[in-house]
Amino acid sequence: MFAALALAALLIEAAFGYPSRLFNAIGHPVTWIGRLIDKLDRRWNRPSLSRETRIGFGCILTISLIVTSLAAGVILHRLAGDGLPPLPTVLILGLFASSLLAQRSLHDHVAAVRDSLKDNRSDLDGARLALSKIVGRDTAQLSESEISRAAVESLAENFSDGVVAPAFCLVVGGLPGGLVYKAINTADSMVGHRNKRYEAYGKAVARLDDLLNLPASRLSALLILVAAAFTKGADTRGAWRAIIADARHHTSPNAGWPEAAMGGALGIALAGPRVYDGKTVDAAIMNKKGRRNATAEDIDRALRLYRNADILLIAIVAALTLSLVV
Repeated sequence: MFAALALAALLIEAAFGYPSRLFNAIGHPVTWIGRLIDKLDRRWNRPSLSRETRIGFGCILTISLIVTSLAAGVILHRLAGDGLPPLPTVLILGLFASSLLAQRSLHDHVAAVRDSLKDNRSDLDGARLALSKIVGRDTAQLSESEISRAAVESLAENFSDGVVAPAFCLVVGGLPGGLVYKAINTADSMVGHRNKRYEAYGKAVARLDDLLNLPASRLSALLILVAAAFTKGADTRGAWRAIIADARHHTSPNAGWPEAAMGGALGIALAGPRVYDGKTVDAAIMNKKGRRNATAEDIDRALRLYRNADILLIAIVAALTLSLVV
């Protein structure tokens, strides 16, 4: 049933996304989780507390998110399946679970960057604004090439974090597993930073997020690698060489895998130094043999590769579902 649930969620989210009217009316699971994390952050991560105390509170935060997510998932699972046959149950749960995925929204956000550069004749301000919605780095001074590279990097990394990882957790743990992943991933994006404020408090959630994303990041790289074989203008061998040479050198234990695969497949050198809050952060380049100059056409090629990798993911989940049903 978990595989069928993941398949339903993937298909529903790919077709409809998360409607803006629904978001405006009730918000989104990420915003709900975010409010809780923010409230606990203000209470448990006060500068007056010792580092050890903040580490302890960070562990309590992590455990609280796991328990709350598991409980919510189990309750929803039982309510949806109360007295209903398997198919309607899967569809109802799939509708809930689709909110944990970001296939369509990721595509649309990256496409918005491309459109500002391509359709609007290099509208750099519009592209920077669109890019700022999907990356954490400073975008105000980025050139067209840097904007294009950043969009491709975000597409690759978020394919792993926003699509493959939650789908993987749904297959393994059903709706409770998917909710746990989304809660931990949201917490990592909010408090899992290596800075003075969060280094101690966010340590536990950051480590758990790295662990949860480990299998999905490798699977994402594999999906991109295979998808490159049937994507026009993509290079499977280049993806493989970049993964082997560069993926493990990324500052993140997971982000380097899909980024190296994407960069190698497209012939672009991704990652490298970037600016956060006015400070330059050094980072390894993914696919060092590629070119640093990137354009809106490269974003277009990356989106084609992303769509094919996503189709491949859905096909794998469908085949798994069929094998378990037959």
